Amino acid sequence: MPGTRAFTLGALLARLPMGMFSVSAILMIAPARDSYALAGAVVATGLAATALVAPLTARLVDRHGQARVAVPATALALLGGLFLIACVHWNAPAWTLFASYAATATAPNTGGMARARWAHLLKDDPAALHTANSFEQAADELCFMVGPVIAAFLCTSLFPEAGTLIGGLVCLTGVLVFAAQRATEPPPSGRTAARSPVRAPGVPSLLAVFLAMGAVFGSLEVVTIAHADARGDASAAGLILGLQAAGSCAAGLAFGAIRVTRSAERRFPLCLASMATLMTLPWLTASSTGSLLALAPALLVAGMATAPTMVTAMSLIQERTPEGQLNEGMTLAVTGLLGGIAGGSALGGWMVDHGPGPATTGFAVPAAAAALALALSLAVSKRRPAVFRPPH
Repeated sequence: MPGTRAFTLGALLARLPMGMFSVSAILMIAPARDSYALAGAVVATGLAATALVAPLTARLVDRHGQARVAVPATALALLGGLFLIACVHWNAPAWTLFASYAATATAPNTGGMARARWAHLLKDDPAALHTANSFEQAADELCFMVGPVIAAFLCTSLFPEAGTLIGGLVCLTGVLVFAAQRATEPPPSGRTAARSPVRAPGVPSLLAVFLAMGAVFGSLEVVTIAHADARGDASAAGLILGLQAAGSCAAGLAFGAIRVTRSAERRFPLCLASMATLMTLPWLTASSTGSLLALAPALLVAGMATAPTMVTAMSLIQERTPEGQLNEGMTLAVTGLLGGIAGGSALGGWMVDHGPGPATTGFAVPAAAAALALALSLAVSKRRPAVFRPPH
């Protein structure tokens, strides 16, 4: 479609650093302060701050338009990253690390803005919208596949601050390219008296599931990095995490190519059951072998449940979000994920430092979080809430 390639390129550039920032922060802070617990807590604080600020940024995007809000919001986030680099480099007090990383919370949800553009362009073609949503999820996974690899390479080959610095500059460049594509931008809704999407029927229960899903991703990232570091090959962590995202990316493309027949509400528990089952593979592999070579394919297979689950979850969010509030609705979903990632990062870091070891207890955290997400979904499905379905 005219204009879609340009905004897709900008969105990819803007999202690529999203797979870099957490890994970069951990690889920058942990060696400097000799504490994975501190690094995990700093990352968790930044993600928690994003969970609070992102919906407000998205509400401004819905009201005033993507271009007017995204560029200054990204510039403010870049300043926060620069302050974090300075605080780590000059050994500032620990509280400054938390404050600096929290300042990056203004970064807009570029993936949500891209999905909102597709929803605007394909509002009369649900089948094409399913394919577009699957493509966007595959793009997310591509960024989280390549991002950790780039971050690990930059931080270990150049200097520890390189991943955060270069990631911030790439993010700002991508947002500038994305914002310049005005022809495909959804029209701003202006001020509205409508209630927040968080109060729409079926949304709060779905956000609880997103929270548990986020804990899967946050804990898996920290535990995998620590697991690789404990075996003397910290630089391999990015590649191993990239394989997990590669499995999800491939599954997302395949999922977008098929014609779905069941409703998203009926597919969701099945997807979560697959995730809960496959997330036991890294735990079993690390516990039984302790080998990075064996862990890599286990994460590749485990990742194959991620994209179909996320695509289905985002489809439910789109169905349940009132018209004119789509950016805010999808950002609330990401907020739930970030809140879970924050808790998962902190818990994963604590397990690494204080538990029996990342090869056993650590990898049990993402497996338990996936099981919790499934349990929450099954409990909610019994109530079968009424949902908002926008007209097509």
